[in-house]
Amino acid sequence: MKPSVKANLAAFHHDARLYLALGIANWSIFVDHIPNNIANLLTLRNFGFSGAADLFVFVVGYGVAIIHGRMALERGYLVAATRIFRRVWRLYAAYVVLFVIYIDAIAYVASQSMAPDIIHEYNISGIIEHPLRILVRGLLLQEEPLNLDLLQLMIPLMAFFPLALWGLLRRPNLTLAASIALYLAARWFDWNFHVYPDQEWTFNPLCWQMMMVLGGWFAVTGAPGRALQGMAWLRPLAGAYLVFALVVTLMRHSPALSAHLPDIIVNSITPTDRENLAPYRVVHFLALAFLANHFIPADHPGLQWKPLQMVIRCGEEWLAVFCAGVFLSFAGHLILITGANLVLMQIGVSLAGFAAMTAVAYYISWSKRQDNPVAARQRA
Repeated sequence: MKPSVKANLAAFHHDARLYLALGIANWSIFVDHIPNNIANLLTLRNFGFSGAADLFVFVVGYGVAIIHGRMALERGYLVAATRIFRRVWRLYAAYVVLFVIYIDAIAYVASQSMAPDIIHEYNISGIIEHPLRILVRGLLLQEEPLNLDLLQLMIPLMAFFPLALWGLLRRPNLTLAASIALYLAARWFDWNFHVYPDQEWTFNPLCWQMMMVLGGWFAVTGAPGRALQGMAWLRPLAGAYLVFALVVTLMRHSPALSAHLPDIIVNSITPTDRENLAPYRVVHFLALAFLANHFIPADHPGLQWKPLQMVIRCGEEWLAVFCAGVFLSFAGHLILITGANLVLMQIGVSLAGFAAMTAVAYYISWSKRQDNPVAARQRA
């Protein structure tokens, strides 16, 4: 293991900002999954080129590199790799359970004629005629029901990460360069995973792996982040890019305003280009993370604010909260399309979803403490 990496991992302390970011991503993904919802206007994707998915993948990469990098430092790389594969299995198990129950619920709603078109909207139009075929393809990750794409993406990314971690612990810069090379090759040659019969994954794992490796690279190196913070001239540059992204994104929401955008921007910047992780999305996210790290240090007193503690808890239990959010977004969408889709109803559905996700997070956390009371007393 590279000595500087070993020192950075040994010096790392608990950082609530990571869990806050995961909680924000989970809440944003939940409301983004409910169409025609006014709460969608407040999520990350409406204020720039990147969105909740970028934040989610980066922070998971950062956290996995820290946790399993320290594990490799203390107990060896082999132990760390096996623990990552155990996480892969948990992700896959969660995906399978979610997939089976999710498509069954959607099929039931469609068959009862409560909302017959919903079966096409959620990309499982063949479930009634060929349920076994859809199930088998789902188990092989060759189906992609709406709103399960991000969880599906995390399975190959996490399965790939033991190899990335091995490189990050020994040659972090070379590993990042290899990740960028794979990203560029996938974009150039149009490589992607396929969904039956002739579609492609919504999130291309061969491109999005770079975002996860970037998170791991910042985690194990540490020094580049501190060095960048010392370059004061970078802050106005990052701020200017964020303002540019905000203006372009807001103008695109209005056909009248978007007509005034230069052709080079219209043709080269597509806010919906998330499949292959457009470079301007990466730059936007890094600029946002750079400024957030500067203005919100790890010991910021605002992180102790009670409402933020609820978001942080949702980040700590991100997998369970994400799975709950998938079902809650489906339920919220069903409520809005079968009832009075009023603004107050949209706000109520969103707030109820946040409360339910928070309740799930607190229950999971409480349950873990009951299973391991000795560890809980030691932390206290």
